[in-house]
Amino acid sequence: MPTATPAQTLAPLDETITIAELTRDPYPIYRRLRREAPVLRVKSVGRTFLTKAADTKYVKDNASLFSSNDPNTPMKRAFLAHTLMRKDHDEHRAERMAMMPALMPKTIEAVWEPLYTKFATDYLDRLPRGEIVDLFPALAGPLAARILAEVMGIPDASDADMQRWSQALIDGAGNFGWTPGPFDASDIANAEMDRCIRANMARVRAAPDSSALSFMVNAKNPIPESQIIANIKIAIGGGINEPRDALLTILYGLLTNPEQLAAVRAQDKWRSAFEEGVRWVAPIQASSRLVMEDTEIRGCLIPKGDTVMTIQASANRDEELFTDGEHYNALRDPNPHQAFGNGPHHCAGAHLSRRTVGAILLPMLFERFPKMELVDAASVRWHGFGFRGPVNLAVRLQ
Repeated sequence: MPTATPAQTLAPLDETITIAELTRDPYPIYRRLRREAPVLRVKSVGRTFLTKAADTKYVKDNASLFSSNDPNTPMKRAFLAHTLMRKDHDEHRAERMAMMPALMPKTIEAVWEPLYTKFATDYLDRLPRGEIVDLFPALAGPLAARILAEVMGIPDASDADMQRWSQALIDGAGNFGWTPGPFDASDIANAEMDRCIRANMARVRAAPDSSALSFMVNAKNPIPESQIIANIKIAIGGGINEPRDALLTILYGLLTNPEQLAAVRAQDKWRSAFEEGVRWVAPIQASSRLVMEDTEIRGCLIPKGDTVMTIQASANRDEELFTDGEHYNALRDPNPHQAFGNGPHHCAGAHLSRRTVGAILLPMLFERFPKMELVDAASVRWHGFGFRGPVNLAVRLQ
């Protein structure tokens, strides 16, 4: 466990781990680090990796010592804004609370759940029964984009544009190598999002609704327009890939473990299946925090000004908390994962994702296609270091 007395020895430095390896398959690396070097400076990323659950939670719970305002993150360059994801304390709270009325349980239940059910029905109606379909482009991506566009207050943004914007922001925010290509794409996306969001600001001023944009624009004391726009972009950046990747991961887990699928269906354990999916392959794998004072973690000096990276992907498989954590277990209980973070920056959309994907879409999918089969598990490709999920999932719908 972390302690408060500064040590004299820096964490060991690794010069062999590459971003390409972490993008391709980080889990063998994380398993080794938990065992051999749970606090490790990784040269290629320019961060001190924390791979144990106790340490990642400790950092996320202590915003005064570990600030979200990391000046070296690519996020500010990707979003062309200082977003609430990189703010702390009152400043963070004010911006987060500005959009929270749209994401409160009562709003989700009254407004978004019925709308999502309608969208899910419509999108499932398009899928051809008896044929092989890749659910990434045919369902998971477009449906996540559609409900997010409505919740955020930009319903005129197309599914294709929402997904392209999201990926451009994700690629830019995860561009720890600072190569120019991802930022060129995010610059184009930012210009398009700015135009779309500003047009909808005028719309919700004239006709307020339950969207996040409407609540922010029509607040008694609204936050600055620049931050309203930045908040919508943050949601676009993280609000598509999380439910999309969670759905595909859960489907992979269930379809490769038919006995688990049978138990989930018999016991109505869709919530458990959902939580296990985001634990097993966390859609957001890692987060950065700026160290505000010299401190110590596991006997290693973490100096003021260093940047630590909490690897929740690794924390979610920590042997101290999870038996057989490398494998999907839909009935896992308890399941104290950190996929949605913890502390002040706990994912604002967690409840929405649980209700839409976990409670509505999963049972609806298997009710519609009770004999759905994964075509070839070996052909499913997984990708991503900062954000991770399957990039294809071919199934036979029957």
